Amino acid sequence: MINMNISSSHNGLRERIVTRNATVGVIGLGYVGLPLAVEQARSGFRVLALDDNSVKVDKVNRGTNYVPDVNDDDLYKLTQSGQITASTDYTMLSAADVLLICVPTPLNQHQEPDLSYVTSVTKQLAEIVRKGQLIILESTTYPGTTRDVLCPILESSGLKVGIDIFLAFSPERVDPGNPSFRTRNIPKIVGGITPECTQLATLFYEQALEHVVPVQSSEVAEMAKVFENTYRAVNIALVNELAMLCGRMGLDVWEIIDAAATKPFGIQIFHPGPGVGGHCIPLDPFYLAWKAREYDFPTRFIELAGEINRSMPRYVVQKLQTLLNNDHKSLNGSRILLLGIAYKANSNDDRESPALQVYNLLEKHGAEVMYHDPFIPAVKPQTSFPRSVSSVSYSIDMLKTLDAVVITTEHESVDYQMALEYASLVFDTRNATRGMKSSGARLVRL
Repeated sequence: MINMNISSSHNGLRERIVTRNATVGVIGLGYVGLPLAVEQARSGFRVLALDDNSVKVDKVNRGTNYVPDVNDDDLYKLTQSGQITASTDYTMLSAADVLLICVPTPLNQHQEPDLSYVTSVTKQLAEIVRKGQLIILESTTYPGTTRDVLCPILESSGLKVGIDIFLAFSPERVDPGNPSFRTRNIPKIVGGITPECTQLATLFYEQALEHVVPVQSSEVAEMAKVFENTYRAVNIALVNELAMLCGRMGLDVWEIIDAAATKPFGIQIFHPGPGVGGHCIPLDPFYLAWKAREYDFPTRFIELAGEINRSMPRYVVQKLQTLLNNDHKSLNGSRILLLGIAYKANSNDDRESPALQVYNLLEKHGAEVMYHDPFIPAVKPQTSFPRSVSSVSYSIDMLKTLDAVVITTEHESVDYQMALEYASLVFDTRNATRGMKSSGARLVRL
């Protein structure tokens, strides 16, 4: 634990944190907020959970879980005991000692940061904030947001950050569906507006999480987060471009990747696919690129990576069109099944999923498109897919009626061998059929 050097005026909050008598407010009950609320409650803090979505609030109060990374029994016990209470009423947060902001930070139609959720929450907090509270932003954003956006709004209350109230940034780093790394054991980066802010935020997270990493400032913490996902986006773009080149050259990109992976140093393996999805990798690099323009600094790697990754759904559709043409079929009028609509394996998260983009493009080409996903029985309307569609049953009889099956998500629970036996064409964009032999379908991998 770091050395605490906080003046006597801050000792009340420090004491409440150390003794777990502090009340924690969590704003936003999605994939980040709900697991965080549960971990804080499990460590002994009373949690006030807030969300504008009354359906989520009602589910939490009933102890009904809707996030895979949360244990059903934990949530039920914590809500029924009163350790977690959910509401849509912001005024209840005046009772909280620590406030965690976990709301979306999407991009607008111009691929620029949309901080409307963050600023709206902060403005509402400024109306009820009181002396001695610690506010921590967890939503991913560009470097400078906490200091330049949140700090002035909160100080409009008349309270001074670093003296009366405390403000820090600690980026969410969740990986939905990852069984090895959950909220508790993912190292937590913390950077405050002042050293006192950093110390208090670090102390707070140390009560519930296994490893906390304090850094010099909120800007460092913000930059670390967007760098993590930009690093992944650039390397995914590199291997996606390699996949397209290998397709042109008639080489098996998956065999090439496996061969390269045998080198015991100097390489980290990434895999190609139909695009990138989720709330982080498709968005975070654009936050960094947008901020870089303020400094007249071109981020060529980042922008090129985004261009390549965004082109993958169209590449998948074009390649499928070629495969059907080789079978003397047209994409227009073909019956196509997408296996998987989630953006990643074994997850019920379809945010920014490339499978949805493939679905849209296939329909625009006149195909009859269906999807099967055991984790997502229905797709709800969203920005990139403004309508509802439902998962279809996956059976031998249905496979025999299709012109092609496209594997867009690699779920462990899906029987891909059945598609290889009874479909006419299987286009595998995820290498989900690795090691399998096709006895009926023509199998083509990305």
